[in-house]
Amino acid sequence: MPRPIEIAPSVLPVDFSKLGEEIAALEAAGVDRIQFDVMDGQFVPNLTFGPDVIASVRRHTSLPFEAHLMVLTPDLLAAEYIKAGCQRLIVHAEACTHLHRTLANIRSLGATAAVALNPATPADAVAHVLDLVDLVLIMTVNPGFGGQSYIATMEPKIREVRAMIDAAGLAESVDVEVDGGIGPNTVAGAAAAGANVLVAGSALFRDPQGLAHAVADLRARAMAAFAN
Repeated sequence: MPRPIEIAPSVLPVDFSKLGEEIAALEAAGVDRIQFDVMDGQFVPNLTFGPDVIASVRRHTSLPFEAHLMVLTPDLLAAEYIKAGCQRLIVHAEACTHLHRTLANIRSLGATAAVALNPATPADAVAHVLDLVDLVLIMTVNPGFGGQSYIATMEPKIREVRAMIDAAGLAESVDVEVDGGIGPNTVAGAAAAGANVLVAGSALFRDPQGLAHAVADLRARAMAAFAN
């Protein structure tokens, strides 16, 4: 059985002064989970959500939270983001000196672990940790800012990661997520390459027909491409 298509909005584009309300609106629009882009100003040139901010909005939705830790010290921060209410932590292979240990530590703290790859990082960087994750995230932009253009040349890497997961016998338990520039004109390419979890930010919020239409349209386009 292939993994289901999921829409995981990044809340980076929302009005932070109404973060709880914006998250509730995303749930009402039919998204599957909420992603927080956690940036430390070191691994990437931006600063965003601390654990206290995430904890403060946990009561506004029953959806699962995932924290995409674009940080240099994921081992030091993991427990705080799990305590804040994140069920999954995504760490970057590039930031982890001992990736296997970092992923195992996240699992020991009671969350699920996932690993992300920057555009220049080859797929085989995660070949030997697939048994420790429930998701591999392929960045289709360089991390750090929202609103960037989709890098279509990442699609062969998406296919490679999907093939690695299938070959390892993990097709029913490990998702492939893409993040960066995902919208109506790019989602089909990512899904056709094997991505079943789509992180979208700006594209959802600029749809003139509203969030519910944006989510349904993105899901339909991904399902049609993934099925083929």
